[in-house]
Amino acid sequence: MPDNHSKNIATFIHLSTFSRFIIPLGNYIGPIVLWMVNKDKSEFVDTHGKQAINFQISILLYTLILGTISIPFFIFKVFNGLDFVDFHGFHDFHINIGKPSPLLFITGGLAFLAIIGFILELVFIVIASLKARDGELYHYPLTINFLK
Repeated sequence: MPDNHSKNIATFIHLSTFSRFIIPLGNYIGPIVLWMVNKDKSEFVDTHGKQAINFQISILLYTLILGTISIPFFIFKVFNGLDFVDFHGFHDFHINIGKPSPLLFITGGLAFLAIIGFILELVFIVIASLKARDGELYHYPLTINFLK
């Protein structure tokens, strides 16, 4: 059973990922610094630190993949929609509003998936923090174990 100090450090490791809203790359810097300083003091802290860092790296990888998939759809839609406004003088001005492109639906679906992923990430971080506070181990779902 971990002591209170180890529980607090493990909780702060998970919560330090929220520092990205204040410091760029804080979701990597915070957990790495806390984990590196305290990993030798407790196996509990070491496990939670590795989990938090692995989860953040996995989220980065998933975001890069999702972005790489969605960028071509966005670019094709932009270049396809350049004739949205036709202006041939004030006597012949009209806006072309036609059927939405399937690319728009695909890009919108990927954006919706990214928003759901962001919300789930926040939920998983809070759950991991609460488990660490209670002295339990927590393994983030869909995490690739880069640090073992």
